[in-house]
Amino acid sequence: MPVDLHVHSTASDGTLTPEEIVNQALRSRLSAISLTDHDTLNGIGAALRAAHGTNLELIPGIELNTDWAGIEIHILGYYLEFQAIWLQRSLDVLRRAREKRAIVMIEKLAKIGIRLSFTRVKEIAGKATLGRPHIAQALIEAGYVSSVEEAFQRYIGHGKPAYVMHHKLNPFQAIKLILKARGIPVLAHPGLMDKDEVIPKFIKAGLLGIEVYYPRHTPEMIGKYTRICEKNGLIITGGSDSHGPGLDYPPLGTVTVPDKTAADLKLLRQFLK
Repeated sequence: MPVDLHVHSTASDGTLTPEEIVNQALRSRLSAISLTDHDTLNGIGAALRAAHGTNLELIPGIELNTDWAGIEIHILGYYLEFQAIWLQRSLDVLRRAREKRAIVMIEKLAKIGIRLSFTRVKEIAGKATLGRPHIAQALIEAGYVSSVEEAFQRYIGHGKPAYVMHHKLNPFQAIKLILKARGIPVLAHPGLMDKDEVIPKFIKAGLLGIEVYYPRHTPEMIGKYTRICEKNGLIITGGSDSHGPGLDYPPLGTVTVPDKTAADLKLLRQFLK
């Protein structure tokens, strides 16, 4: 049965709640999903409760946004001990950095005549980890743009007037953090980073898998990353990167891998110290 190992909820920048995602996964007859919100584990508890008593396995996961030599690299983590207090505190540092970034972005928007309230942006985010999509929603609400895509293209995307870099882990710190939490670190959508020469360094640091199957990976990319996994004994994973309706991402279950992948991830976890 199919498994989707890359899904986002309203806990970060998705449009569906964890409970809604679980219901959708059940309707799609997926055997397992992993909730992998950006830099937060806040949606895991609700998703686990929603999946309890069903045939759906909910895999605790995360997607850590990292930076290396000016390139954004994402590291996925699976089956990690998401309730560990030390881990939550580490992620709180990233959450506070996102809030500071939002404040600076709002200040930069004000300098070009676009006035937004940080309080309103936080209200839009709710319990979610604050991010650029929430600023985009505030821009739409205030009538400055008509879509999230326009907000990014005109104001808050990379290189645009209100773009601000923010504090991130580097990929090696992210891998170490996931391993410390007894999770399985996996390189997300490597075809988007276009920096294959760093993969051996990540493997040496403890990377255990690569997201080979991804909506924007070409057949050539899939073949290339499959060979890298086979050569280095890495687990081949995949997922849709679904963010829910209304955003420019594919629906849940669009890209899947066999349920054996989840079983392999779980088995590998037993051998971690």
